[in-house]
Amino acid sequence: MRLSRISARVRCIRFLSLLCALALCAQCTTHKRADEGFIRVEGGRIWYHRVGSGSGTPLVLLHGGPGSSSYYLKPLLALSVDRPVIIYDQLGCGKSDRPTDTTLFTVDRYVRELQTLRDSLGLREIHLLGHSWGAMLAEAYMATHPEGVRSLILSSPLVTTAQWEHDADSLLRALPDSMRDAIARHEADHTTSSPEYVSATKAYYGLYLSRTHPRPTADNDSSSAGFGRQVYEYMWGPSEFSSTGTLKTFDATPWLREVRVPTLFIAGEFDEATPASTRNFSRLVPGADFVMIPGSGHMTTRDNPDALRSEIRAFLARVEHRQQ
Repeated sequence: MRLSRISARVRCIRFLSLLCALALCAQCTTHKRADEGFIRVEGGRIWYHRVGSGSGTPLVLLHGGPGSSSYYLKPLLALSVDRPVIIYDQLGCGKSDRPTDTTLFTVDRYVRELQTLRDSLGLREIHLLGHSWGAMLAEAYMATHPEGVRSLILSSPLVTTAQWEHDADSLLRALPDSMRDAIARHEADHTTSSPEYVSATKAYYGLYLSRTHPRPTADNDSSSAGFGRQVYEYMWGPSEFSSTGTLKTFDATPWLREVRVPTLFIAGEFDEATPASTRNFSRLVPGADFVMIPGSGHMTTRDNPDALRSEIRAFLARVEHRQQ
């Protein structure tokens, strides 16, 4: 009897040990499938973050800049109640590697980077959302005719640099003459780092970039820390309204005419990607929708995130309902 009891206890202890081992193994597996990490791409590593496990098709978010980071897109992670949402920092900014080799800062390489992200995470089918420069990247990506993109969202998009600068010239007229004179003078003299020029750009940004004031200090610090200034100035230029970089001749209109997936264009009411131009560009894509986010500048995720999320969620629901 005693040996029988001891044997039973031993079996019980072994069983409990096995359960503990399985639990630890499950924890290890979960850790290996962490929702953030790094992916090796051409030129270095990029950081990604995946949230949500809903049944909807995953949504991939492309941040602006070029050279910004995904930090300001975090309000859109709330869409993960319906589907996985993936954000990532493009090479040269945020938590990703910061190489200084400017040959890496090309539209084509960033397009390949996006495809590498999809391949690495097994994202066979996606919805694709690009904001600002991220919309430019999405436009260029669609020109490669990628498989598995179920819909496209172009939020505050730049479609042609020529139109962007034309609109900026009009928007600048809202600034005092002294500020406009300072902008013209410092751009001509290549002294755009001067306090006078910086002050004028801040006034412009307060009208058309983000109308939410003041921004929380933590947001300012995180955005500043993630900003890849070298990428921004090399590809774009010294300010939002002045392009002197490699994107100076960017024109995605031929690519948009070839898009054949459901597409949504979004602009803020006071956006530097003006509602008028964004609506006109939406007409290049057969059947595309256009919405305006009230009370918002370019940074719709900051100025009116509730309205932005509502429009995106409704659009994705319509797309998935039609494609069932």
